[in-house]
Amino acid sequence: MAEPAPAFEVRRNFSPWYSWMVRLGETGHCDPFPGAAAATDAGTDAIVAWRDRCRERLKELLGRSPERVPPELERRGSEDCGTYRRDSVVFDTESHMSVPAYLLIPHDRKEPGPAVLAVHGHGPGKDLICGLSVTEAPNGDYAHQLALRGYVVLAPDLRCFGERADWNPPDHYGCDTNIVHAVMAGESPLAQNLWDMARCLDVLEDQPLVDPGRLAVGGLSYGGTLALFLAATDDRISAAIVSGYMSSWSEAHKMPWNMCGSQVLPGMIGRLEHVDLGALVAPRPLLVESGREDDIFPLPAAEATVAELRQVYQALGAEPGALVHDVFDGGHQWHGELGYPFLDRWLGEAPRNG
Repeated sequence: MAEPAPAFEVRRNFSPWYSWMVRLGETGHCDPFPGAAAATDAGTDAIVAWRDRCRERLKELLGRSPERVPPELERRGSEDCGTYRRDSVVFDTESHMSVPAYLLIPHDRKEPGPAVLAVHGHGPGKDLICGLSVTEAPNGDYAHQLALRGYVVLAPDLRCFGERADWNPPDHYGCDTNIVHAVMAGESPLAQNLWDMARCLDVLEDQPLVDPGRLAVGGLSYGGTLALFLAATDDRISAAIVSGYMSSWSEAHKMPWNMCGSQVLPGMIGRLEHVDLGALVAPRPLLVESGREDDIFPLPAAEATVAELRQVYQALGAEPGALVHDVFDGGHQWHGELGYPFLDRWLGEAPRNG
């Protein structure tokens, strides 16, 4: 009878991803959510103090901001889309960076009213959410749908997408090159795009048919990332829809091939979580969309994060219904079924066309 093979200790690893998973498992949050104590005065004080610390950490992680420049908005063309006009516009956000966008203006809009900054996710850019490109995911034309519902909508291209995409070989991903340059310069593509989105709010505020006190942001996937970060950092946002994003970075980090360098900040693991960002939106209205089959941002993590956020909203005295979690049958996609009436409620219903 053969002798059993000797047991060897498994201690060597060749996988970079596995090494990151080990490190992630060993990394706890430096300042976790203070827990279920929002109903007491002491708990409320603890949550408010924790929220202030979240804001300071976020500012540190984002780093320095560029110098402000005049936007010098230029209209390049216009198309009649039936119930609204789609203007092709361009404006500056830095001395060496401009943003192409579509500005959708309903024909029935006669006086200042609500407006939405619609942010696209990975894909062809602004054309997709304005209904000019085809997608397999349903409801991807949410900028178009918002304009049909009477909202003024600004839909920009993010860096590396749409008109802002540099030429790359077919097997090369533009965000990869961009993050290499950003790292060498000590900057973050996420922070750069967030700066551009804040400048988009400047452009909307300057529109004569927009009420600056009734601005919202919404987006799917990377657009959801920016919607959450923008609402957390800019109080001009009165309501936000975060679709296919909010869950937990620690959980999303476990999914192989799921990390895009444009969606992260250096040093954020263990220092910044989705609940931290959501707490900075509170008590302003926030709707989170989660597909049950969205493996990129898992539903259990999303439900846990929203449950913690409810305590923050309670502690800050938010109005009933200010935090909504729309869990739907589907995958990584925009839903909109609760989102559009949500905006109507909190921005004041926009005039309907047609």
